[in-house]
Amino acid sequence: MSEENEEYVEEEEEYEEEEGEQGEEVEATGSGEQGSAENEAGIGALKDVADKTFDEVRLPADVVSAAQEAWSAFLSSASSREAAGEAIYAALFDSAPSLQSLFKTPRSVMAMRFMNGLNNIISVMADPKQLKIVVETLGFQHLDLEVTVPRVVIFRDAIVDLFDMEMGARFTSKARAGFNAILNYVGGAYIYIRREYAVRIKIINSSWKTANNKAADFMDVEEEAAAGEGEEGEGGEEGEEGGMKDDGMTSNDVFGKQKNGDVTASGEAREAAARDASMKVPTSFNEMFMFNGAVMGFGSSLWMGTILEQFDNMVMNVANSYRLQEECDVLALTLAKYKGEINLGEFKAVMLASMRSLVPKDWDTDHEVAWTWLWENIERMLTTLMGKPQVQEKALERLIMSLTEDAVNYLRREVYKRFFALAPAGQDYFKQSTTRLYWIADKIVEMTIEMYREPKKMVEDISALGLRHVGYAIPTEFFAPFVSGAVDVIRTMTTDEQAEDAFRWSLTLVSKILVRTIMEGSTIVMKAINTNSEKALRKAISVAPRGKRSLELLNITVGTQSISPLYWAIESGSLKTATAMIKDLLTIRADRDNYYYGCDDIFSRHPDVVKCLLQNGEGLVPTLLDGLIWRSRVAVNGVRRVNYYVKHLIVDEEGKLNKPLEWLVDSKDPKLICHPVVVLFSDLLWTKVARLYFIVGRCWYIFTLIVFIFSQSILKHLSEGPETAGERIAMFACRAFIYGCSLTMLLRTQLKSVYLDIKGRGFQRIAGVPIPKYLSSWKECGTLGLVIVLIIMLCYEPVFHCAGDMNGDFEGAGLFTQVCPAGVEVQDLYSTASMIAMILYWALVTDLSILSTRISAFVLVCTRVISELFLFLGALAFLIVSFASSISVLNNLTPGFSGITNGMLSLFQIGIGMYPQSHFEDIREVTILMAAVSIFIILCLVFLLNLLVAQLNGAYQVVYADMVGYARLQRGKITSDTIPSVSAKRWTRFVESLKLDEKLEFNEGDVGLAGGIQINEPASLNPTTVDAIKRFGGSTSPAMQWPEEEGANDDDENKFDRLEKLIVRATKSMGGSSSGKKGASSSGNGSSGNKSGSDAGASGEEEAE
Repeated sequence: MSEENEEYVEEEEEYEEEEGEQGEEVEATGSGEQGSAENEAGIGALKDVADKTFDEVRLPADVVSAAQEAWSAFLSSASSREAAGEAIYAALFDSAPSLQSLFKTPRSVMAMRFMNGLNNIISVMADPKQLKIVVETLGFQHLDLEVTVPRVVIFRDAIVDLFDMEMGARFTSKARAGFNAILNYVGGAYIYIRREYAVRIKIINSSWKTANNKAADFMDVEEEAAAGEGEEGEGGEEGEEGGMKDDGMTSNDVFGKQKNGDVTASGEAREAAARDASMKVPTSFNEMFMFNGAVMGFGSSLWMGTILEQFDNMVMNVANSYRLQEECDVLALTLAKYKGEINLGEFKAVMLASMRSLVPKDWDTDHEVAWTWLWENIERMLTTLMGKPQVQEKALERLIMSLTEDAVNYLRREVYKRFFALAPAGQDYFKQSTTRLYWIADKIVEMTIEMYREPKKMVEDISALGLRHVGYAIPTEFFAPFVSGAVDVIRTMTTDEQAEDAFRWSLTLVSKILVRTIMEGSTIVMKAINTNSEKALRKAISVAPRGKRSLELLNITVGTQSISPLYWAIESGSLKTATAMIKDLLTIRADRDNYYYGCDDIFSRHPDVVKCLLQNGEGLVPTLLDGLIWRSRVAVNGVRRVNYYVKHLIVDEEGKLNKPLEWLVDSKDPKLICHPVVVLFSDLLWTKVARLYFIVGRCWYIFTLIVFIFSQSILKHLSEGPETAGERIAMFACRAFIYGCSLTMLLRTQLKSVYLDIKGRGFQRIAGVPIPKYLSSWKECGTLGLVIVLIIMLCYEPVFHCAGDMNGDFEGAGLFTQVCPAGVEVQDLYSTASMIAMILYWALVTDLSILSTRISAFVLVCTRVISELFLFLGALAFLIVSFASSISVLNNLTPGFSGITNGMLSLFQIGIGMYPQSHFEDIREVTILMAAVSIFIILCLVFLLNLLVAQLNGAYQVVYADMVGYARLQRGKITSDTIPSVSAKRWTRFVESLKLDEKLEFNEGDVGLAGGIQINEPASLNPTTVDAIKRFGGSTSPAMQWPEEEGANDDDENKFDRLEKLIVRATKSMGGSSSGKKGASSSGNGSSGNKSGSDAGASGEEEAE
C-alpha cells in the first residue's frame, strides 16, 4: 500500500505542476484566436479534464481540421500503422514509470488498441454526436481501470509531446490545442462513466451470467411463491393506481398479471403453471422467459420471441453503446415485419420477472435499477424507429424501381467519383476494373433495399463480407466518406426526402456492421498475414495464451460468422505466413502439467485441410505431414521411438474412413505419396483392411480367366481328331459361363459408368470427340475392349451357328458341335476375336502386381518407357516405306523386291532379323540393290536400334526415381476404392486395434498425446540430436502465454532493427528536448520533452546492455 500511495502522490505532484503549465499553454493558444467566441467557448471549456459531466462537445472547425491534419501527418511519417501504434505505446510507457504497472496486455496488442482508439476519436472530432458515442464506448471498455485526473494529464502530455517531437513545426498551435481539448474530454468521460455506470454494468453482467448458468435455482419457485403471497395485494394496488410498476415486484406478482396488466390470473392458471414447472424446469433465461410469458398471458405475443433472439447480444454489449444502437436498428427492422400490436412494456415485465426468478438470492434494488435502466435505453432506441422502416422501405423501393439505365450508370460513376474526392487515399485500395466497381455499386444499392426486406439474412451476409474485408486490410475510416458520397449522389437523383433518408439510414447501418465486423476481426494475426511476414506472425502469435494459441490461428468469429486465418493465408497466397502457421500449430509444447499440440485443432476446424493444401499450396503438404511426426533424440539398443499422429488421416469424426488418401492419390504426386506418414497409414489400410477384399474380388476375375483358357485353349487340343461329346459339353458349359456371367457383369459395370458420366456430365474431349471421363484409365479402356470382343465372339459363336444342324452329315456332328458348314465359315473370325480377348484378359490381370510394390514398380516402368519403343517402330516403318518405294523403281530386281509390297515385307524381315540367308545371294547380284539394302541395315540396325537402347536407358533413369511412388499411387487408388465395400463391423474392429485414443509415451515414463501410432526405427535412419518438444518451466496456467523461445529474435536483422530504432528514438528525443527548451511557449513542454528523452535514453542503455 505504501508504494501505491507514493505513486499516487507522485502523480498528484506531476499533475499540479503540469496543470499550471498546460493552463498557460491553452490560454496562450486561446489568446491568438480572440476573434471567435465559439472557439473560446469550445477550447476554454476543455482546458482542464472535465469529469463532472459528459455532454456533447463541439470544437472549432479550424482546430478540428488542424488536429486531423496533424494526425494524418503523424500516420504518414510512420512506416505503418503498427509502427505508429508502437511509437504511441513507447511514449506512454516511458512518460510515467508509476503507470507501467497498468500495462498488462502484450505490447503489440496494446499498441494496436491505442492506434485504433485514437484513430476513431480523431476521425469523428467534427461530429459531436458520433464523438460522444465513440468515447462512451471506449469509456465502458475502461471500467476495470482506475482512471484519475493526474493519470489523464500524464497520458495527454505524453501523446502531445510525442507529436511535437515527431512532427516539429507541422504540429501547429491549433493542432496542439485540439489534441489537448479532445484528450481532456476523453479522459474526463472515462472518469465520469466509471463513476456513474460501472456498478450498473457490473450488476447486469454478473446477474446475466448467473441467470444463464444457474437457472436450476428455479426449483425453489414454489417456496418463493408462498413467501410472496402476502405481497400480492400490495402489488395489485400499485397496478391499479399507476399500471405495472417494476420496483419491489416479485416474480409471483408478475405471474399473477394478465395481458392487460391489471387482472390477476386464475387459480387454474397457477396450478397449470406449477404442473408445467414440475414437469420441465427452465434451465436458461430464454426458457424462463417463455414460461413467464405464457403464465402472464403473453403467449400470443410472437414479437417477444423476436426480441428474445437478440436480447443476449444487447445485454452482452451493454457497455458498447455503438453496438447496442446497431442491435436496436436491426431489431427495429425485424419488428417491422410483425403484423400486430407491439407493447414494449410487456417485454420489460416478463424480463424482470424472469431475472428475479433466476437470480433470487442476489436480487435487490440495485439490480432492479440496473436492468430497468438497460431496458429504458433499449426501449428509447426502438421507440424512435417504430413505424419508420415500413415507410422507408416503400419509398426506397419506388426510387430504385424508377431508375433508368442512364440513371443507374450515372449512379455507378458518381459514387466513386465523389468518394475519391472525399478520400483520395481510397483510390489505392480500389484496384479492380471499372466493370467490377460498377458491379460493387449495384450490390450496394441492392443491399440497402434487402436490409429492409430480410434484415436477419443481410446481417449474416454483411458480417461474412466484413470478415473477408479483414483479409483485404482496408482501413475502416474509408467507409464514412463512401457512405457520404453515395448519399450525395442519391440526393441529386431524387426529390423524395423519405427515399433519401431511407437510403442514408440503410447504408449507414450496413457500414456500421461492416466496420464493427472488421474491427472485431482485425487481429494482429490477420495483420501479419497481410504482410506475408513470418517474423511478424511469430511476434503476433507470441502474445496469445497457450490454451488459445491454436484458436488464434484457426478461427476468428464475429457473431455467427467466422473466418480461418490459416485458410485465408493459403487462399490469398501468403504462403510464408501459412508455412509458419502450420509449423507453429504442429510444434509440441509442454509445461509440467500439459502438452499442447495443434493437430486435433487443425483437423477439427478443417477436416479438408489436406485437400485445401493440395489445391492451393501443394508445397505446404510436406510441412503439414512433417509436423505429424515426433522422433525421440534418445536411441536405445540401436533404435529410436517415433510417433506418427495419423488418427485424422485414417478416420473422420464419425469413425469412418477419412479422405486424405483419396486426395493424395488424386494429386498424382509420386514424391508426396512416399512421405513416411503417408506410407505408414496407407500401408496400414492396405495390409489390414483392403488387401484381403481386393484379393477376394480378383479371385472371381482369375477364375473367369481360367475358365476362358480352359474353353478356348486347353479343350481344343486335348485329343487329335474330332472332339468327343464330353469335350463339346465341357466347352459349351465354359463358354456359356463366360457369356452368361463374365460378359454380363462386365457389361453392367460399363453401362453404369457411362450412365454416371452422362448424368454428371463427366466428359473429356479427345481430338474434339467427347469421351466419358471414366475411360481416362487404361484399365477401363481395356475392360471396354474386352466387352466388345466378347460380344463379337457371342455373335460369331460357332456352336450357335450350328444349333440347327448339329446332327448333319459331316465329321464331328453331335450335340454342341462347331464344325458344321455354317460354323466353319465363322471359325477364323471367332478364333481371332478369341485371341484378342485372351490378350485383354491377361493384360487386365496385371493389376495384381500391386500385391508387391517392387513388381508393381517394374510393371509401371515398362508402361512408362513403352512409348520409346513405339517411336522406334514408327521410325522403322518410315524407313521401310521410303526404301521399299525407292527400290521398286529399279530394273532387274529379285522377286523379293519386285513391287512396293514385296519390298516392304523383305525390308521388315531384314529389320527384325527374319530374312532368309539364301536370299542375300540374289541381292549381291544387283549392286545398286546391295547398296540400298546396306544403307537400310546401317540406319535400322546400327543407328535406330542403338538410339532405342539410349532412349530406354534415359527414360528409365527419369522414371526410376518415381516408380515406387507411382506404384504406391496405384495401390492407394485401389485401397480408397476398396475400403467403402468393407463391412462396418470389420472396419470398427480395425480402428479399435489401432488404439488411437490411448496416449503414447514420448520417452520412458513420459506419457504424452493420443491419436498416434508408435514404431521403432533404426537409430541411423533419421538421426536427430534436438528435442522436438519445446519444454518450458514457470506457470502452467493455460491463460499464460509461452515464454519467449531462446534465440527466437537473435538473428542479425532483428539486432540491427533494434539498434536502428534505439538510435532514431534517442536522436528524436534529444532534438525534441532541445527545441522544447528554446522555442516552446511554456516551460512544461521543455521539461516534459527532456524527461521523455532521458527515459528513452535510459531504456536504450538497458536494452543495449
